[in-house]
Amino acid sequence: MSDKQEATYGSSVADKVAAIVEPMASALGLEIYDIDYSGGTLKVVLDTPPGGPTGVNLDDLALVTRQLGRELDHSDPVPGRYTLEVTSPGLERTLRRPQHFIREVGKTVNIRLHSAVNGMRRIQGELMAATSDTVTVRNSESADLSTVDINIADIERARTVFVWERAEKPGKAPANKSAKKKIVKKS
Repeated sequence: MSDKQEATYGSSVADKVAAIVEPMASALGLEIYDIDYSGGTLKVVLDTPPGGPTGVNLDDLALVTRQLGRELDHSDPVPGRYTLEVTSPGLERTLRRPQHFIREVGKTVNIRLHSAVNGMRRIQGELMAATSDTVTVRNSESADLSTVDINIADIERARTVFVWERAEKPGKAPANKSAKKKIVKKS
């Protein structure tokens, strides 16, 4: 496989790497989120099980990087030179496989399609449902918040969108919208 070819989870290189990394990840209470080999970079993405109390910590990622690096040097499942990256999916996660969509139901997603569906090529909204073949998104950019059913095969690129909540400034009392302003007359 040349550096210009890609291998994603489900390909022979990615499957060989998955077989090596899976016991390491599960020993730390983690699971494989994705494996991608493209452009000379082998990217292994690890995550906590859905609903887990915390995210992936740096110590676990460093440990898996060391263990996996040694094992890959020994068994050599990746042809040629490559760079190894072991990471977490982060706040805004790439959605490439049906399992990714199923896991992220209820979150805000941004989807770019290969070709237009209902006149739209980009859709952002709440991921309402997902199966192995389709996703349903409540389009936040439409006036009526209509839902759109999309075949996963029609998706060019998709990711979750982290929604930043506005926080009150420290030490500031919460705003009371029903309070009336006191009017002081000066003479």
